[in-house]
Amino acid sequence: MNNGKVVLVSGGSRGLGKEIIQYLLENEFIVATFSRSETDFIKVLREGNDYKDNFYWESLDAKDYNSLKAFVFNVYKKYGKIDGLVNNAGATLEQLLPVTRENDINDIINLNLGSVIHLSRHVSRVMLNQNDGVIINISSIVGVRGFKGTSVYGASKAALDGFTRSLARELGSKGIRVNAISPGFMDTDMTKNMSAGKKAQIIRRTPLGRLGKVEDVVGLVRFLFSCEAGFITGQSFIVDGGLTC
Repeated sequence: MNNGKVVLVSGGSRGLGKEIIQYLLENEFIVATFSRSETDFIKVLREGNDYKDNFYWESLDAKDYNSLKAFVFNVYKKYGKIDGLVNNAGATLEQLLPVTRENDINDIINLNLGSVIHLSRHVSRVMLNQNDGVIINISSIVGVRGFKGTSVYGASKAALDGFTRSLARELGSKGIRVNAISPGFMDTDMTKNMSAGKKAQIIRRTPLGRLGKVEDVVGLVRFLFSCEAGFITGQSFIVDGGLTC
């Protein structure tokens, strides 16, 4: 038995997306997701019996906007509605702008911003017919505060925050809430290649004295999907242990 809520999570194969999906499934949501490749996590969900009826996955590239449209159509056709969207798919780019390749710039903008706009466009059409829905955009503190070597990535995330605020105004009259979450540096894939010295420097500058955990963000996702957040929209929530305060 499920709670009837259908949530689409982009980029759900690992990291934060994986943890969000795990939480949603454990709380009897129906979850649809996509990623470029099938990880062990996705394979277990697809082939196991625990969540087989409540989980749907497709292999696709978020930068392929036609595939995004088809994916939303397939989810709607299968479940008859879409109650929530978590725009989680994204990539980082740490490189000084003068030496950044044009293809890398386009890839980051198309993935971190373009795919979010297109996916939200298709999902919001479904939500408008329902007069209800929740959209959560996963942004970053890099869109709030500049960091060396992250100008392109920061631009994509700052634009995502602006997109969140305007979309909230566009959809609010139909009962659709749109918010963003901006995590700080987390102990995930995003920092696995970071030097020990740089991690230590970040921790020293963070008032709470540690890197973030995926649980810190999942807890906020849980709240934003709940009825307790029913009067909250157009906001960007920073989860960084006080690094940007």
